[in-house]
Amino acid sequence: MNEMLQESLTWTNAGIFFMFATILLFVVLGFVTYAIYFERKVIGWMQLRIGPNRVGPLGLLQSVADVLKLLIKEDTIPHKADRTLFILAPVISFVPSFLVLATIPYTDSIHFAELNVGLLYYVAISGITTIGIMMGGWASNNKYALLGGMRSAAQMISYEIPLVMSVVGVILLSGSLNLTTIVEGQSGGLWNWNFLPQIIGFVVFIIAAVAELNRTPFDLPEAESELVAGYHVEYSGFRFAFFMLGEYVYVYAIAALTTVLFLGGWHAPFEFLSFIPGILWFLLKFSMVVFSLFWIRATMPRIRVDHLMGLGWKVLLPVALANIFLTAILIELLN
Repeated sequence: MNEMLQESLTWTNAGIFFMFATILLFVVLGFVTYAIYFERKVIGWMQLRIGPNRVGPLGLLQSVADVLKLLIKEDTIPHKADRTLFILAPVISFVPSFLVLATIPYTDSIHFAELNVGLLYYVAISGITTIGIMMGGWASNNKYALLGGMRSAAQMISYEIPLVMSVVGVILLSGSLNLTTIVEGQSGGLWNWNFLPQIIGFVVFIIAAVAELNRTPFDLPEAESELVAGYHVEYSGFRFAFFMLGEYVYVYAIAALTTVLFLGGWHAPFEFLSFIPGILWFLLKFSMVVFSLFWIRATMPRIRVDHLMGLGWKVLLPVALANIFLTAILIELLN
């Protein structure tokens, strides 16, 4: 794909690129549809419940039915809401979640855009989502929605800082912001993967990523018991679906990024298993990260908002800073 982009732009190349982009879109939408089903089944299994089992065989069409319900549900806009911003907010929240996928390398040959600053691109684009969430809360002209939007902006900004700082150690080890280069530096087996020398950064990254995703135990922006769903309380139908879709696309993006940065990407854990295609290793690691996110949701209670902010600023930020200094010192000593 990357080699095709280096060639002169032709209608054939443009058509092929559009075809691959469309395939990725449907893959991600399929993931979102069945990630919701899988999450409900996993949480049900962990909590000794059955989960979806009525619509379709084994309940496999339950998420499809839920999506259809949202698409045909009445679209309402509050009378005193800022109509323009109210309509734009779900789009601004949703579009960046797809844009960040452009730089994710699945194997050494399957990727869309091999940017030298791919990691920086991911961080910059994902930050736009905060604007859409805040805009949705403000435009709704609802105090609960406004509080949810403000709380979400505070949380996402607070945790984006340790999230970015936690990957600085990986950048120092690989000497690059190019995600493909970072994966290539982890070849040679399990002991060369970044999660071992960067175990501190890895733990900080996972905690901050869960907070960035607004998922349990950090789902304060949507706190149903306090804010009646928070920033999207006034949204219904397909506009609400956009917010939900954006959240689960970010689950896909974070799981893929974790695989690339810390788990060796498409590389096998042992050299004698290298005959297995790299895409299968990537998908296996990706699935393990997604399962872990669901596991966390099934077991952890929601924390208080003051504890949430304290964890981000008083614990994760100093630990991420210490990890950067330790990594720099070790690199200097070893060289």
